[in-house]
Amino acid sequence: MKQLVLRALIGAMIAIPIAPVIAADVASAAKAASQPMSAGTIRRLDRAAGSITITHGPIENLGMGAMTMTFTFKKGVVPASLKDGDKLRFRAEEKDGQYIVVRAVPAK
Repeated sequence: MKQLVLRALIGAMIAIPIAPVIAADVASAAKAASQPMSAGTIRRLDRAAGSITITHGPIENLGMGAMTMTFTFKKGVVPASLKDGDKLRFRAEEKDGQYIVVRAVPAK
């Protein structure tokens, strides 16, 4: 019984500090899903490096015109089905001076 209580306390001590991080990630994903997306075509996708080069139209939330540029992304953001040459809809944001794709889906 003491071991069970001890394990429960240790589990709680570990879970409490990471709970805000998980909540922030969930909130960020929900926010990204509800934001307008831009259209583009993948020129180069490097999953290992976490970079994607996209020829895109205007990105209104960034005040950016049409161009070709490279963005970074976190693992899991760009669906495995997307490859070079595919059209996509994406949401990019600026964070600490870097442009990051926070959501990407195949264009329909």
